[in-house]
Amino acid sequence: MKQDPPSLLSRISLAFGTFFAIIADARFAGRVQALRTGAQRSEPSTPAPAPATPRPAAPPLREAAPDGALQLLGLLQREARFIDFIQEDVATYADADVGAAARVVHEGCRKVLRDNFAISPVRDEAEGSRITLPEGFDAAAIRVTGNVVGQPPFTGSLAHRGWRVVETRLPKLSDSHELRIVAPAEVEL
Repeated sequence: MKQDPPSLLSRISLAFGTFFAIIADARFAGRVQALRTGAQRSEPSTPAPAPATPRPAAPPLREAAPDGALQLLGLLQREARFIDFIQEDVATYADADVGAAARVVHEGCRKVLRDNFAISPVRDEAEGSRITLPEGFDAAAIRVTGNVVGQPPFTGSLAHRGWRVVETRLPKLSDSHELRIVAPAEVEL
């Protein structure tokens, strides 16, 4: 069954969710890193069981610690007024007004990313380039879309280079810092 690639908003949502999960949970980040580098990959030594064989239950999901995600959300609010922008109903504003606000939010978000993370592309080729994915390619780092039939190698066009976090530099927090307050209320006297 052919599946359409996700929309830009879906990809942004997926990226933020995954990003926050990696920031909030060091063990999860380690597993993602190991999968991306192939450290935990192994080829099965025996053929896969027949479909009639019941599969073991999936391991239970554990809840990610929200600290890193809350800290990042606070930084995005402080530098870019991100929450204010997202919470605002922009449907009533003219496109020029939304665009002007988006520039401020965009620049603040870029500052937070530059100051707190080292980010590099997953693939170095230019988008639109023809590439071949060999057998055993890192499926955590590369998502194959379109008419996927058969086994690798796959040849196709690079639709998006992808992004990986190379380094995280979130500020250290004092014990008294309340992470759930991502933007304190302001009272002018």
